Amino acid sequence: MTADDSFGRLDDDDYPAYTMGRAAEMLGTTQGFLRAIGEARLITPLRSEGGHRRYSRYQLRIAARARELVDQGTPIEAACRIVILEDQLEEAQRINAEYRRADEVVNPTAAV
Repeated sequence: MTADDSFGRLDDDDYPAYTMGRAAEMLGTTQGFLRAIGEARLITPLRSEGGHRRYSRYQLRIAARARELVDQGTPIEAACRIVILEDQLEEAQRINAEYRRADEVVNPTAAV
């Protein structure tokens, strides 16, 4: 892999670019919080060759939402479930919109 390849990955939301320490610092939380949401299966960090947890920007956004809920008094397990359901709903709405667009192309006179 060349240096250009590595820099290109930094734009990838799924590239595990952040160590646990850096991720916790960015979120203003503890490494224990990141471990807890990992145990609750909200996010599954990738592991470096040395076994260290690495997080992507997408995972950090998910973790930030969970932290927001926990800070509001929601138990961590419930916060993780809420975030999972929010993420599933967003994906379902995105797919639904794609189906609607495809239907409009195939059936332009149909009222939705």
